[in-house]
Amino acid sequence: MPNYREDLDRVFHALSDPTRRALIERLVRGPASVTELARPFEMALPSLLQHLGVLERAGLVTSTKVGRVRTFQLAVEALSPGADWIGRQRLPAERRLDRLGDFLTPDNTKEN
Repeated sequence: MPNYREDLDRVFHALSDPTRRALIERLVRGPASVTELARPFEMALPSLLQHLGVLERAGLVTSTKVGRVRTFQLAVEALSPGADWIGRQRLPAERRLDRLGDFLTPDNTKEN
């Protein structure tokens, strides 16, 4: 059984890098070959492959190889645990801010 915390750590680590986030943004539009993914980046191909490896180990992308062409695609469902975790942190924080707003709002029902 996968460890939820370790999986979440891998997802957030993978998304912490701007190059990897850009790769995810590109893959949202559909599958792409390594050559196509490398085109907008000014880096050596082995460096890009390392970034793709981090994304693949985190489960955010999958790849297939046909002949000499490796194609990557987004594993959309892998983004859900991160989004769920963020949502769980956001709700209590928003409730606290709502209570603070209620506290700071003058009570207009009292007559002076």
